[in-house]
Amino acid sequence: MTKKDTVLILGAAGQIGTDLVLRLREDLGGSQVIATDVRDQKGPIVEGGPFHVVDVMDGAAVAAIINKYNVTQVYHLAALLSATAEKNPMFAWKLNMEGLFNILDIAKANTAVKIFWPSSIAVFGPTTPRDHTPQNTIMEPSTVYGISKQAGERWCEYYFRKHKVDVRSIRYPGLISYKSAPGGGTTDYAVDIFHKALEAGTYECFLEKNTTLPMMYMPDALDATISLMHAAADKVKIRSSYNVAGMSFDPETISNEIRKHLPDFTITYKPDFRQAIAESWPASIDDSMAREHWGWKEKFNLATMTTDMLMNLKAQKVI
Repeated sequence: MTKKDTVLILGAAGQIGTDLVLRLREDLGGSQVIATDVRDQKGPIVEGGPFHVVDVMDGAAVAAIINKYNVTQVYHLAALLSATAEKNPMFAWKLNMEGLFNILDIAKANTAVKIFWPSSIAVFGPTTPRDHTPQNTIMEPSTVYGISKQAGERWCEYYFRKHKVDVRSIRYPGLISYKSAPGGGTTDYAVDIFHKALEAGTYECFLEKNTTLPMMYMPDALDATISLMHAAADKVKIRSSYNVAGMSFDPETISNEIRKHLPDFTITYKPDFRQAIAESWPASIDDSMAREHWGWKEKFNLATMTTDMLMNLKAQKVI
């Protein structure tokens, strides 16, 4: 990525998109990062540079934006996440797949455009090894979101091999950020718990206390994403999607970490349908290939993330 790059972010109002827009505008300048979402927005992603209302299922509209700004990189983040997708499976499949095909076909016609598309640990399933889940392993997802992401991985590799589309991807674990609200994912308890700890001093968790899942703090996720897009093409040896993770913990462990800062914080448990989703996902991830191929390395662990989250949420006057 260079100062000459012009970046388009689809789904910019989501959890990853909000942070990524701000980060890339710092790196490239506000005018070089075009933010879009399916609905009109307010706040920094609109105020700091170009913003357009665009539906990713409207391929012609997306192509028009790319042509207008001479876009060289597209971060296609628009999707319906795990828990939300289960409530509307057919729409989730349509949105998640049609949007991806639109972007891949645009890049097929214009191979100067580099694509980032996020996959997820949801591609794994109950038959996948849960501990230190390998890069290449059994993938039998049990959710609509996971099925769409697994299919998307195969299509990304197909377009790379068949049509030379420079598409790159990360299988995100649960992502934790103070800049955006939870977005409907099964791992979103690990965001909401910080808000509730500061606002109410208590949190009712929709997962069991010992449900361990892989997680990553958003600054690390942004570093991984941008590092992958910076990497020379010959370093990107996997064109389906890379395993990447930062830490693993369960709700009881993170609540204990929060209590080091807020001693009176309490947590209760009321598992719902998301418990079954979580149990089908890995507990920890083997991301050695990302480390070897393009130098991935996390900066945050549970303790440093918790300190940073609480500090920044307090600064935003959440309480």
